[in-house]
Amino acid sequence: MTQNSAAQQFAIVKLLHPLKKSIAGCPYGVISVLAAVAAFGAYTSMYAFRKAFAAGSYSGLEFWHVDYKAWLVIAQVLGYTLSKFYGIKFIAEIKAMSRGKSILLLVGISWLALVGFAFVPAPYNIVFLFINGFPLGMIWGLVFGYLEGRRATEFMAAVLSISLIFASGFVKTVGRTLITNFGVSEYNMPFITGAIFIIPLLLFVLILEIIPPPTQQDKQLRTERTAMNATERRAFLLRFLPGIILTVIVYVLLTIIRDVRDNFEVEIWAGLGITSNSIYTNIDSIISIAVLAGISLLILVKNNLKAFGIIHVFIICGCLLAGISTLLFEAGTISPVTWMTLAGLGLYAGYVPYNAIFFERMIASFNYKSNVGFIMYIADAIGYLGSISVLLVKELGTSNISWDVFFKNGLLIMSVIGAVAGTLSLVYFLQSARKSRQQNKALNLSAI
Repeated sequence: MTQNSAAQQFAIVKLLHPLKKSIAGCPYGVISVLAAVAAFGAYTSMYAFRKAFAAGSYSGLEFWHVDYKAWLVIAQVLGYTLSKFYGIKFIAEIKAMSRGKSILLLVGISWLALVGFAFVPAPYNIVFLFINGFPLGMIWGLVFGYLEGRRATEFMAAVLSISLIFASGFVKTVGRTLITNFGVSEYNMPFITGAIFIIPLLLFVLILEIIPPPTQQDKQLRTERTAMNATERRAFLLRFLPGIILTVIVYVLLTIIRDVRDNFEVEIWAGLGITSNSIYTNIDSIISIAVLAGISLLILVKNNLKAFGIIHVFIICGCLLAGISTLLFEAGTISPVTWMTLAGLGLYAGYVPYNAIFFERMIASFNYKSNVGFIMYIADAIGYLGSISVLLVKELGTSNISWDVFFKNGLLIMSVIGAVAGTLSLVYFLQSARKSRQQNKALNLSAI
């Protein structure tokens, strides 16, 4: 760290100290709600820089026989994927005092990339979506770092994770409104949408910065969270390798299908004959509330292993709901809107826990000093690698299949494999916990 940057950091800390001291005196519940809202707001604001471009259709453009929008998605997801691999180290090692400035710096870089996307003609502007995606891939870990290791992490993480659902539809609604109501071009729309969210982002990051760290009671109940070096990360992986492999299988499938829905939601709805600008926010709001309610209730479960088991069941049921609702839609039993609502609910019921509480409760269940960011970024990196692979296969091999049909087929595959792998994961972790208890009991007896 240079002398100037150290001085700047000290000045910021000094400026925020009175605010931190004031917030620290508030009741624990108030602090938890404030942190949850700030995390939700910060990540929703980030989504304006990441997903606004998906509100455009860019119809009629192809390069090398691949749809132009598919190129944009592939470029951004590639940057996002590489970011996740880099984030395995970056998020695991970053210090708490660097989170806020890192969020603002990374989002700022992504916004400048959107400026380039607006003013450089296609197809040369595709590279700017890659540049846009790379810094944004680290935001989740930075924001979650403010929340993990607390008694109320379930609630706070659930609220944060709802931004994954709500923000996507909300940002698309903003983007489509700029295009249809204000005549903004599809190329200018992403950076204008981002500009709208700059001030909210600054405000929410400031609030996160003044949230006090976990209390001593938090550390006792949820295990202290620490930075991890390479040796510690390797040891963690080896300790839980079978379970992590099963977890990653489920998460990769969920990520792929969720990414298809997220990036091509406009096309999926159009394929179903629905083109309303408000449909994205309306459906995603319903899903957000339902998932938030389900996950938040886990705060009532104090036993970490029991909660970890319930989370597995939540994920398995989500996979099954997505598949069953798709079969019902195929049979003509339910309408397109009902299907998209139920399929989305099942998809996010499986996806959100991995981003919010799965690894949180896993660490707490085994009382393993580590941090969520590291393992989350391993899963994310592989998940997005799978996502980009499927996009390439779809565009290069089966481009004649519409996105709504592709989405339906993907849901059915994800439902079966996800439910099976999720069940095996549950069995593994329960058996592993039982062995750990037996070993600890044996050690205690030998020490007497």
